[in-house]
Amino acid sequence: MYADYAYLIVALPVLAFLLCLFLGWHLPRGGGFITVLATFGALIVSLGIFSETYPDKIIHQSMPWFADFNVGILIDPLALVMLLMVTFVVTLIHIYGNGYMNGDPGAARYFAEAALFSASMLGLVYADNLLQLFIFWELVGLCSYLLIGFWYRKPSAAAAAKKAFLTTRVGDVLFLAGIILLYNNLAGLNLALKPGEYLLQFPVIYAHLTQIAPDQLTLIALGLLGGAIGKSGQFPLHVWLPDAMEGPTTVSAMIHAATMVTAGVYLVARMFPLFYAAPYGLTAVAAVGAFTALFAATMGLTSFDIKRVLAFSTVSQLGFMMAGLGVGAAVGTFAVGVSIFHLIGHSFFKALLFLCAGSVIHAVNTNDMREMGGVGKYMKWTMYTMLIGSLSLAGFPLFTGFFSKDEIIVIAYEYGTLINFLPYIFLVLAAILTAIYTFRMWFSVFTGKERSDYAKHESPWVMLGPLVILAVFALGFGIAAQEDFYSYLDSNFEHYDLDFAELGVIGGHVLEGEHGAPAAEGEQGAAAAKGAAGEGEAGGEEGPGEPWYIQILPIIVAIGGILTAALFYWDKVKKFDPSQVTGEKDPIRKMLLKGYYQHEIMTGWFAETVVYGTALICNTIDIKLVDGWLNWLSAWVMGFAQHVRKVQTGIIQNYVTALVLGVVVLVVVITLAMEVGLV
Repeated sequence: MYADYAYLIVALPVLAFLLCLFLGWHLPRGGGFITVLATFGALIVSLGIFSETYPDKIIHQSMPWFADFNVGILIDPLALVMLLMVTFVVTLIHIYGNGYMNGDPGAARYFAEAALFSASMLGLVYADNLLQLFIFWELVGLCSYLLIGFWYRKPSAAAAAKKAFLTTRVGDVLFLAGIILLYNNLAGLNLALKPGEYLLQFPVIYAHLTQIAPDQLTLIALGLLGGAIGKSGQFPLHVWLPDAMEGPTTVSAMIHAATMVTAGVYLVARMFPLFYAAPYGLTAVAAVGAFTALFAATMGLTSFDIKRVLAFSTVSQLGFMMAGLGVGAAVGTFAVGVSIFHLIGHSFFKALLFLCAGSVIHAVNTNDMREMGGVGKYMKWTMYTMLIGSLSLAGFPLFTGFFSKDEIIVIAYEYGTLINFLPYIFLVLAAILTAIYTFRMWFSVFTGKERSDYAKHESPWVMLGPLVILAVFALGFGIAAQEDFYSYLDSNFEHYDLDFAELGVIGGHVLEGEHGAPAAEGEQGAAAAKGAAGEGEAGGEEGPGEPWYIQILPIIVAIGGILTAALFYWDKVKKFDPSQVTGEKDPIRKMLLKGYYQHEIMTGWFAETVVYGTALICNTIDIKLVDGWLNWLSAWVMGFAQHVRKVQTGIIQNYVTALVLGVVVLVVVITLAMEVGLV
């Protein structure tokens, strides 16, 4: 029954967008309740579909559009868990927004844009073909531009919106190039499609991957990865994400937790069979993700803006998700479940952290952690819910973030035993830094002495309610759902009869062992497969495939990072002053504060020097050479014409004289020609 109403998942937020846009100005709080009802309705439909399809059914609805394209809905386990997460989290964010945006003169515009943002993300998730996904992908980018620049009268907000839009366009061009290349390859196969099948449908793509040349698969995978890098803020297109903090905090929560940035991870997960079949496709994903995780974590250590700390943490955690998918080169489709589990868990605790940050900012009217301190005495609910979110982000045992991040680190170790240990090393270092900068933030805000005079009050319950609900999920979702989640996601690609062994041969993998883990041929591959199958070293007893110290390392990392932060920033146990480690003149600290001089490099040097300089040279060539030659030619022709036109006097007698002379000359020429025998 619910499957027949799947279209409402997108249609309801679209309707809310129209109502808020045209009627919100006349409704209480800008009509925010309409947006809440719309996304809650979408959540109800999603839950109904889950109850009907769990554990082994999917929904696929399609209708022709034009030529070889269609419009369709595909709800499989991967899409469904995303739909449930997005609708649930954005509903809570919209409820919170009714309190946070109360009194803002642009509230109606905000809720209209937020509703369209939600609809775009949901449409992206359940699209059944790559072109439809790309259309919603672009709508998500448009909405992010509108929401980041919501307070457009602030020059910094307007600049941040343009930066986000233009930076993500770089990735989108690569994404579109990948789609075009994939379409050309599929069209060149002259497929005999069955009724209801269309090019660029995901099932059609999956079914014909083995017929596409490996080098073409690699180019397609790199194009799609470029789009994911732009949208999910991976290096080097991550620079827009920290600046996205210029929008309202609720926008930051939506972008960083439930929408937009998760789209890139979802794209790679959705196209995982293609990345697996493409030689070096997943290797590139793992390298980009692991480096981004560490790179962003270092910048989170020095930032003083509470929202920017969380922004760098988002970039880092997205790196974990990408790396989790990339190490699928070693563990097969199990990587999809692990990465998406971290995505879902991250959406809970990151939305919680951003909304807690918004609650603090709402009370103290500053983003600067140096002006806070002692806030916990007046904001108990915010303090404890943010503590739960911080523990989950740091990967403290038994919290949601621990289960998801721990598993990514463990399978990265398995990837290292087969391919390369660098991603594993990067992820362990990033995990340490995550725990440190997260609790540097928490201790700086809620403990110690008050460092400025601010309003001493807790946020209203319309804001605290969503915090409590998200805190429950950040605390208990991991331990309650991990195994069932992995089992459910493991079955995702079984619905499409994919032979990963055959795809693995194309991509350079050979599937063996637990979770379909690929292993190289020979003794090393056999040993790896044995380890993956869970055969322990002692007596062949079944046990974890990794050494015990690899299993407990994430626990040590999380607790060690928290204790390190406490020794520097918690006044009750503080043993060290940060100034003893670093100072104003420290070049490393300065570099981190400057974000590795990315703005200076990308804007000051690349954009203003290289790009602008190249444009000036091209402009000079165009004006002096191309236009100059054409201008000279036209001037010569016009000059010649000026002389020729003097023959045209306008006096009839002159024309008659010229005619007579012409006739005489003609007669003379003919006569001479006849005399010499030419005629």
